[in-house]
Amino acid sequence: MNEKEKPGFIMCVCTGKCPGFSKMDIWDFINRVRVELPVEYGFIHPQLCETDGDRFLADFLKSGRKIIVGGCAPNMQYKMFRDAFEHAGMDIGKDLIPLDIRDMTTDEAFKKVQEALERMEEQK
Repeated sequence: MNEKEKPGFIMCVCTGKCPGFSKMDIWDFINRVRVELPVEYGFIHPQLCETDGDRFLADFLKSGRKIIVGGCAPNMQYKMFRDAFEHAGMDIGKDLIPLDIRDMTTDEAFKKVQEALERMEEQK
C-alpha cells in the first residue's frame, strides 16, 4: 500500500467508560495499530457520535482519505456518520470501514484491524 492509499484509523472509545472496552488495553492497542499496521495514523477519539465528534469528522473528511473506525456496531456507525460523509462528497459504503471491537482483548481487536486492512489490499 503506498502512502496516499493508507487509511486512517480512529478508535472511538464511547467516553472511555464503555464496559465493552474493559478487556482491552486501549493504549497498547492504538500504539500497536499505528506502529505495526499500514495506516497513515491511528488515534483515539472519546465519542465520535457527539456534536464535537461531528465537527471533528467533518474537518477530518476534507482529506478524502478512507478511514477505519474501531468502536461500536457497524450499522450504528453507518447511521451516525452518513451525513458527514455525504457532506464531504465521500461514499460511506467505500470510504468507511466500520469495525465493532467491543468485548475484545487487545490482541483480538488488533487482529480484526489487521484482517480489515488485508481485505482492503485484496480488493484493489
